Amino acid sequence: MDWGTELWDQYDILDKHTQSGLDLVEKYVKFVKERTEIEQNYAKQLRNLTKKYSPKRGSKEEQECRFSNHQAFLDVLNEMNDYAGQRELIAENMMINICIELTKYLQDLKQERKMHLSDAKKAQQSLEGTYKQLDNSKKRFEREWREAEKATHNAEKTDQDLNATKADVEKAKQQAHMRTHIAEECKNDYAAQLQKYNKEQNQFYFTDMPLIFNNLQDMDERRIKKMAQGYIQFSDTERQVMPIIAKCLEGITRAGTNVNERNDSVVLIEQHKSGFERPGDLEFEDYSQGINRASSDSSLGTPKGPLELLGKNKNKTFRLFNKKSKLPSSSLSPFSTPPTPSPANGPPSPKFGRDPLSYCLKEINKTVKPRISSFRTLKRTPVDTEGFTHLPPEQRRKRLQQKIDDISKELQKEMDQTEALGKMKDVYEKNPQMGDPASLAPQITQTAQNMERLRGDLNKYESWLAEAGGRGDSIRYSTHSLNNNGAHNPSSPGALSDDTDPSHAIYTEFDDDFEEEELAAPIGQCTALYNFPGSSDGTISMQEGEVLSVVEEDKGDGWTRVRRNNGDEGYIPTSYATITLNK
Repeated sequence: MDWGTELWDQYDILDKHTQSGLDLVEKYVKFVKERTEIEQNYAKQLRNLTKKYSPKRGSKEEQECRFSNHQAFLDVLNEMNDYAGQRELIAENMMINICIELTKYLQDLKQERKMHLSDAKKAQQSLEGTYKQLDNSKKRFEREWREAEKATHNAEKTDQDLNATKADVEKAKQQAHMRTHIAEECKNDYAAQLQKYNKEQNQFYFTDMPLIFNNLQDMDERRIKKMAQGYIQFSDTERQVMPIIAKCLEGITRAGTNVNERNDSVVLIEQHKSGFERPGDLEFEDYSQGINRASSDSSLGTPKGPLELLGKNKNKTFRLFNKKSKLPSSSLSPFSTPPTPSPANGPPSPKFGRDPLSYCLKEINKTVKPRISSFRTLKRTPVDTEGFTHLPPEQRRKRLQQKIDDISKELQKEMDQTEALGKMKDVYEKNPQMGDPASLAPQITQTAQNMERLRGDLNKYESWLAEAGGRGDSIRYSTHSLNNNGAHNPSSPGALSDDTDPSHAIYTEFDDDFEEEELAAPIGQCTALYNFPGSSDGTISMQEGEVLSVVEEDKGDGWTRVRRNNGDEGYIPTSYATITLNK
């Protein structure tokens, strides 16, 4: 069945139907364009989202990517970024394969439809023109035939008229014969025009218009087929990227399965492990019996409290003592009470009143707490970052080992380059036409200098590593290896025999290192408020009103390091003196 046979008389219907098909193509193109815009906006929002939550280069979040859960989140962001790329690919393929393709095809269909309708219109106009000629010839034949009948009737009437002359009769007959001849000619013309019209009409309804309608049918069927391909392409475009999208989703799943909570804990330990021993127990100081500093000599061997261990000295090289004096054998944590003056040399009674303990607590609030609060705002002093001495022992060993590995790699590269330059020089010497051996001299010299420098750096860092792995890291906290019962742990660093005094071993070991140390310049002066016996090891005695030079200010532990004019140095309680620092 075809349109030319079955719908030969439905020209208007076919015109509207074909136009409706073209409108559908245009509507589908607009639909796909809006879909591509949605995909592009979706992909853009996904990329902005991943960019918003991606860590900046060198930021703290980027450094935390060594943890599996942080790395997994970074993998999720990367997969989502790839997923956004696939959405962009969908939009691009839809735009190229559907929108652009159908738009071009729609223009061709419009031109083809316009041509077919134009041919139909021309055929219709040609048939109408022939019909007008037929109608004109028919009307002329009708008119001439009436005139001929009238002329014949007049001739017969004249012939029967007795009064008419022979000339009148003859003239009437000639007129009738002429009209009859003209009417016959019009009849023949009408017959010819009728035959022509019938032929053209037959050509129009059985050949021309069926052909045009069949062409329109073929055009519409091709349009429908193209639309079906567009519908399939709409689905295939997204189906083609489904494997990659599935891989992105699998990557997100794999990132989740790769998270290892135990490994993250181990990484945190390896990253921040200091290598220090835990602090020992602090001894009880009985203020009700009066303070005898000599009876608590062993308390200074303990660390100065968790605040100092965790925060204060993590970026500062620890110095126990110098040539002139040693640390006091008892110390206070930043929150502990400074020693009370002995009764023999006690401070004036107006200041203490009846309750010496209450007075000491008030002095703590006036001196120690403000120093602790102001300590947070102090500017850090420069540290030796080259040897990583500002790091805890465990971290210092790792950084030194890493530096040694990097230097070793650079040294190996320089050695390989030296070997290559040597071979090239031999080739130049054997074959002068290939090059001048002397031209390699600057490079060989520079490589040798680089190797010498790297060897020096390597020896320097290896010596630091040996120091960090041995005495250098364990001496400071060797006394912390004491257990709760006061016994030494043989397996701990710096453990000593039972008959050896721990503090004496530490001080003896450090004495040689500080034999040649120069005296530190005073940073201020202090005036003693009370008498202090200085009976503990590392302290210095003073009398009320005595003026001393301040060598090292209170670090928050309640002790200040001072020096006499004769060079004697030691520690005094900060609350026992008024201190004035140089500006």
